[in-house]
Amino acid sequence: MIVVVGMAFEARIAAGPGMTVICSGDGRHLPASLERAIDAGCRGLVSFGVAGGLHPELRSGSCIVASEIIVDQHRMPTDRHWAQSLLHSIPEAIHGPLAGVAAPVSDPRAKHVLHRKTGAIAVDMESHIVARIAAKHRLPMTAIRVITDPAARALPPSVLVGMRPDGTTDMVAVVRALVRRPQDIPGVVQAALDARAARAALLRGRQLLGPGLGLPNFGELELDVA
Repeated sequence: MIVVVGMAFEARIAAGPGMTVICSGDGRHLPASLERAIDAGCRGLVSFGVAGGLHPELRSGSCIVASEIIVDQHRMPTDRHWAQSLLHSIPEAIHGPLAGVAAPVSDPRAKHVLHRKTGAIAVDMESHIVARIAAKHRLPMTAIRVITDPAARALPPSVLVGMRPDGTTDMVAVVRALVRRPQDIPGVVQAALDARAARAALLRGRQLLGPGLGLPNFGELELDVA
């Protein structure tokens, strides 16, 4: 099973026996990395990690199991059998569409527009790439995402500058940014609290899903892509 994440801490949570974990970072090399991993053998693909909230009622730590992935007006359904298994394993998870984007959506107004335009309840930067590759190879695909920044919350610039291309966080860059922009301090503190809640929920979800991401009979799943 191939598990795609965007950040290094997500990779550590996702890791386990039988899992090939790809940390996409800024996503530039993700398609090529996925193709190589699939060539080595793959029964399904999972997009795993945190996401930005688009639906106004979702809070930090809310778990999403994607019903479909939306990008550029295209809608790519996830595997229904897999989704139902995940929802059974994580009873509090919400089933709904995810939007895929190439860059962070950090402004509440932009989140509102994306939600209204697509109907998506959350947004991330990896799921649409995973869905496209899965459809190309006719492999089942799902996405498990936990909200970190709710729809009404803005991510301050000082948080964004700390995102390295490899998925790690440059804390020195964050501190330097805060020296230049002390007005960002409350937002950075709130972002850290949101991230803590999201990380705890992601870890709990991973534990609930078990060694096979909740799919002990994964090889028997029926392909369900459009």
